[in-house]
Amino acid sequence: MSFSCPLCHQPLTQAKNSFVCPGRHQFDVAKEGYVNLLPVQHKRSRDPGDSAEMMQARRAFLDAGHYQPLRDAIVNVLKEALSSDDATILDIGCGEGYYTHAFADVPGARATFGLDVAKVAIKAAARRYPQVTFCVASSHRLPFADASMDAIIRIYAPCKAQELARVVKPGGWVITATPGPRHLMELKGLIYDDVRLHAPHAEQLDGFELKQSIALGYQMQLNGSEAVALLQMTPFAWRAKPEVWEALAGEKTFNCQTDFSIHIWQRIN
Repeated sequence: MSFSCPLCHQPLTQAKNSFVCPGRHQFDVAKEGYVNLLPVQHKRSRDPGDSAEMMQARRAFLDAGHYQPLRDAIVNVLKEALSSDDATILDIGCGEGYYTHAFADVPGARATFGLDVAKVAIKAAARRYPQVTFCVASSHRLPFADASMDAIIRIYAPCKAQELARVVKPGGWVITATPGPRHLMELKGLIYDDVRLHAPHAEQLDGFELKQSIALGYQMQLNGSEAVALLQMTPFAWRAKPEVWEALAGEKTFNCQTDFSIHIWQRIN
């Protein structure tokens, strides 16, 4: 299985260091091994997605293992869900590939793709995890054929339900991870005067049946640099005042709770 053209939606065939469709649209493979399937006319800004600073902060935080329980939980779901030894998996909003490469190691995973709109993240992912096929692309226009994926993972990433239903095989799976009500409450308390709980999960995916919901929460003990990295990789960073950054950097131990909601959806035949 390969990509489909983001312009005319015909199949892309790899010829040496390029992907070409019958309509003669061509997309070159970068030296790092990824392919950019985000045409200029589909961009909302010059460099969409996370910045290099946000990507580096997230990589440092994730490499320290603070979100490994979330990764392990999704890996276990995949192990139970995949029924064949020839499965194709897509990680939407894969970032620098921390989760994606673990999905590629799941028994039964033949091909694993990682997709993100941020070129800087995909470049870093492709350098580090050659066992995964990475692409720069829009999560709202998935560059894959109809009914081509056995499982799609979506961790905090947006994607239209219609696109998920189009790309997932009948009987296939979508696994989503979203913030639970009390996720990062201590961090939010440093930034907002009125700390509100995240709204309960209310997503509906047309064409899918919700099979299982998993609540996962635990306490993290972070040092100052880890707490700063956590803040930098969240949307809260835009609201944090300089004194918040300084206070976090000076912390010897910053206790912060996680609260994840994992949902397992199956494509209705």
